[in-house]
Amino acid sequence: MKVAIQGERGAFSHQAALKLLPKATVLACSRSIEVFDALDSGRAGAAVIPVENTLAGPVGEHLDLMLERDVFIHGEVRLRIEHNLIAAPGVKLKDIKQVLSHPVALDQCRNFFRSHKNLSPIPFYDTAGAVKHVMAQELSDVAGIASVQAAKEYGGNILMKGLEDNKQNVTRFFLILKKRKIAADANKTSLVFSLKNVAGALFKALSVFALRDLDLSKIESRPVRGRPWEYCFFVDVLRGDDQAMLLALRHLEELAGFVKVLGVYKQAAE
Repeated sequence: MKVAIQGERGAFSHQAALKLLPKATVLACSRSIEVFDALDSGRAGAAVIPVENTLAGPVGEHLDLMLERDVFIHGEVRLRIEHNLIAAPGVKLKDIKQVLSHPVALDQCRNFFRSHKNLSPIPFYDTAGAVKHVMAQELSDVAGIASVQAAKEYGGNILMKGLEDNKQNVTRFFLILKKRKIAADANKTSLVFSLKNVAGALFKALSVFALRDLDLSKIESRPVRGRPWEYCFFVDVLRGDDQAMLLALRHLEELAGFVKVLGVYKQAAE
């Protein structure tokens, strides 16, 4: 199977894809929307996308795209993220003036830039892509922030390790496909719903889960595009496709403007 990711070989999405689908062929895309387009067109049979980071929070663009597109979550994996400063061989830390990386990665290394005020963080489309660019252009005053694997992939030299602000830096990735299929051992449900603008609407919506002792592990609000000051809610429930969950969804549909189940899958190991 061909699996689409956003980023180059050696990127964290690439590592997550190989954990979820060890035998897959990876299709690298430069933008997130191209990942979903590859899935829609059939150029890829699956996609792996980051959806949440313990330091930077949710990846809003991917939540929005899952709401818009006809896709279904089949699995998840959590990946420990370690950021490294990577330059061309022979380049020293004192030579560096700019540091390229994905905006989320840069945001996870705020303390590093506070203590190295001579270095300018420059957003780039991908972590591994930043290292690839530095090496291809033979840049002597620019480095990238990326994984150890990216350094190996493109022949970069690691100048500093562990740049992330907190070592509990973990990113959650989804495996998504076009087909809707639920595994027998699925024990987690992701869904999104909107609410009518009436008093107590959110309380009533959440009560459909509380009344059935269904545990919510996450709730995230996102603005509804094109409808200012209206929001939808992304929720993770620690329950699979059983009777209690089905009854909760039916009850929620009576209260909500719309409900979309994004996936029912096996929860990632801690």
